[in-house]
Amino acid sequence: KLLNRLYLTALTLSSLEATSAFVARPHLPSTSVSLHGKKDSSDEVVQQQAFSAGSFIEFEEKKRIHVGKIDAVEHKSSGGARYTVIDSEGKKFNIADKSVRYSMACPNSPGQANKLYEEFISAQDTPMKSLQESLDVSPELLEMAWEEATEELDGEAHADLTPSSFVELVHAHAASAMEKYLTWKLLQSDMAHVFFKEIKSHGRIVAFRAKPRKAVDNAKDMFCRDQDNEDNELCFV
Repeated sequence: KLLNRLYLTALTLSSLEATSAFVARPHLPSTSVSLHGKKDSSDEVVQQQAFSAGSFIEFEEKKRIHVGKIDAVEHKSSGGARYTVIDSEGKKFNIADKSVRYSMACPNSPGQANKLYEEFISAQDTPMKSLQESLDVSPELLEMAWEEATEELDGEAHADLTPSSFVELVHAHAASAMEKYLTWKLLQSDMAHVFFKEIKSHGRIVAFRAKPRKAVDNAKDMFCRDQDNEDNELCFV
């Protein structure tokens, strides 16, 4: 009897093992993350999203800032993007994606494209006072924009403004391409840093975060203590 029981048990185990060979294994989610310029789970290179040829850009080369047009786009074997750029003086550069500081889409109309590019070149070295006048943004209006941004938190941890949303907040209209660029420059000024900190994505400044009130009070005090700023309107607001 004991031998019979052992024989039956062996048959049962054998049957179960055979059956389990046909049971579908549960699909486990992949934990691999595909990054720009890296290989994905199938060892294929993922190409970095690139700016299109013809785009107007501000870029850095050997610690100098230039503006120019992207003439050609290529991807390295690692997937990273590189650009051939012709600057406003006609000089050609070959730069990595990380060298691009700001980009602007080129209009389809040749006439509009030439006009915008000329304005873009002229705006590169615009003094702070001229930026404020062009955008009609006084120090008082800048502070009001910060107050408005912080009031609209609605429980969020922080308030971020892009150049587009800043113009819409301050002037209640959609920003033009040049208004976005000029605002981007204005919000990087020492005066704007009293109220906002820069937010970067892929090494580029893309937004500006409203600071807490205590940080603003401290920054404003430091700003106005600087002799270069003692006559700034912000210090009398």
